[in-house]
Amino acid sequence: MDELNSLAGLGWTLPTPAYLIGALLFGIIGFAAYRYGKRMSRNRVKWIGVALMLYPYAISGTAQLYAVGTALCLGLYIRRD
Repeated sequence: MDELNSLAGLGWTLPTPAYLIGALLFGIIGFAAYRYGKRMSRNRVKWIGVALMLYPYAISGTAQLYAVGTALCLGLYIRRD
């Protein structure tokens, strides 16, 4: 427990379960989009899939995670041609 308190003193916090579930969900969707885009030679779908897999590393807020993930999934849906 002392380690958690010392990390909290440095400004580090553990992610919430909702954040972890969202990151896992959007990562799986991103991986599936990447594989589909690569197999069908659709670069836009492939790069949106890469963005879905990597953006949780840059965002720390749960609401932001879901907002950006939903926007990227919407872009994936619109650009599915």
